[in-house]
Amino acid sequence: MKTKISLLAALLMLGIASAQQNLNYRTKQFNLDKGVALSGYDPVSYFLKNPKEGSKTYVFTQDGVKYYFANAANLETFKKNPAAYEPQYGGWCAYAMGAKGEKVEVDPETYKIVEGKLYLFYNRLFNNTLTDWNKDESNLKKKADANWMKLVK
Repeated sequence: MKTKISLLAALLMLGIASAQQNLNYRTKQFNLDKGVALSGYDPVSYFLKNPKEGSKTYVFTQDGVKYYFANAANLETFKKNPAAYEPQYGGWCAYAMGAKGEKVEVDPETYKIVEGKLYLFYNRLFNNTLTDWNKDESNLKKKADANWMKLVK
């Protein structure tokens, strides 16, 4: 009986350690501005084709990553299926991830929804990487997926 309890306790501790590693991974890998994803924009609002800044009134932390929402309805929508609304590549520039495997800042209002997933892009100083992404999206997406997996291992 003591052996079973000891084994159960060890498994519980291992599970806690694994969960903590997942939180650390996400907070280290995601593009967070002052601890908040998407520069404070509401992730659900992108899928409504109207990106809006969220409010500190409506906040939710998903596995260590904090999100703001424009309203209670969007917050509740996100809670039901967070994976459907979180940005790809941790919110870093999709083009840079595909072209060079680099984490590059984004303009939160320069985005594209592809197959139900949110992709963000750098857009400053006369350089809108969404334009370049659109020229070779299929190839860049494959490369970005592979590059992201290398970074997060």
